[in-house]
Amino acid sequence: MERDIYDEDHEAFRDVVKEFLKRFATEEKRKQWEADGEIDRATMLAAGEAGIIGLSVPEEFGGAGMLQDYRFRAIVLEETIGAGQGSLAGAFGIQDDLAVPYIVHMGTQEQKEKWLPGMATGAILGALAMTEPGAGSDLRGIKTTAKKVDGGYLVNGAKTFISSGKTADMVVTFVKTGEGNRPDAFSLLILEDGMEGFDHSKKLEKMGFHGWDTAELSFTDVFVPEANLIGGKEGLGFIQLMMNLPLERLSIGVAAAAAGEAAFVWTRDYVLSREAFGERIADFQNTRFLLADMATTVDVMWTYNDRAMMLYKDKKLTAEEAAKVKFWSTDREAELLDTGVQLHGGYGYITEYPIARAYLDARVHRIYGGTNEIMRDIVSRQIVGKR
Repeated sequence: MERDIYDEDHEAFRDVVKEFLKRFATEEKRKQWEADGEIDRATMLAAGEAGIIGLSVPEEFGGAGMLQDYRFRAIVLEETIGAGQGSLAGAFGIQDDLAVPYIVHMGTQEQKEKWLPGMATGAILGALAMTEPGAGSDLRGIKTTAKKVDGGYLVNGAKTFISSGKTADMVVTFVKTGEGNRPDAFSLLILEDGMEGFDHSKKLEKMGFHGWDTAELSFTDVFVPEANLIGGKEGLGFIQLMMNLPLERLSIGVAAAAAGEAAFVWTRDYVLSREAFGERIADFQNTRFLLADMATTVDVMWTYNDRAMMLYKDKKLTAEEAAKVKFWSTDREAELLDTGVQLHGGYGYITEYPIARAYLDARVHRIYGGTNEIMRDIVSRQIVGKR
């Protein structure tokens, strides 16, 4: 089914992304990233120069000013994931979908001037730190504290499962600045690489996304100046997180649709070229029926996600609608990739093939950004309320 949300500017940008991937996302580079467990800075700088990252940074700070128009980011996801470069797509997404928006929407003018120009070029890489060893979906259960002292805060605690946490130059960090677990007890602070007592060097070994770093963070009496309090006022952290969650969950839904489409394309091409018992695998009725199911699911996924992108563009995408997009799209993604692996046979289990890597990468889509169980709970509360 033909999609109708892109215009000439979007398609011209697609050509830019394709050319970038051809030059900078080779198979050799992918293997290097996986061996290193992270994307190298030179690639991120090249992405900044090409305009592949920094899309969400306002033009006045050197970006493309497309924070509210997710269609450009969707093209990056479609092409990068479709090229079998899921780790690179993830690293791009952390910058534009998680780190930058908190500065753009909620930062002070001084914070915008300090961070956004470098984030547009890739000279400054960001991350978002919410999850802790004892607190994931229940963010009010965090233990990381920021105690007020002269000129700033002393931060103590730990975070885990932080995407791009090792390579980040700055980390938007969710901390407790008050007592109890009321929404106004939490704030967002920017912690910087090199601050004394801040360790973000421990990379975690993961099931998927082997070329993109995920880290543990620890804070021991880290002094953070008042200037790094996002928004310049305490007690807004919980509200600030809620403001960006629709975008975060939309981004996961779009990534899932891109991976689902890639799974279909890789599988279709494979079964057309592979023979068994003297016939193409594509000629078996079971294969044809599964391909029909895959193609239809991909069409529906894009129809749903395209609608969500346009709602987001018009500032009408609610938390509940974003939750629906996230859980439904990632569930379908898992089904599509599983079917694709099965139709690849033994080759689907070999990570040299992109279908195998995408299968491993996709598992976390049903976990991060809020588990799919939490997403269903959010949606159900709107339907039946909560006692």
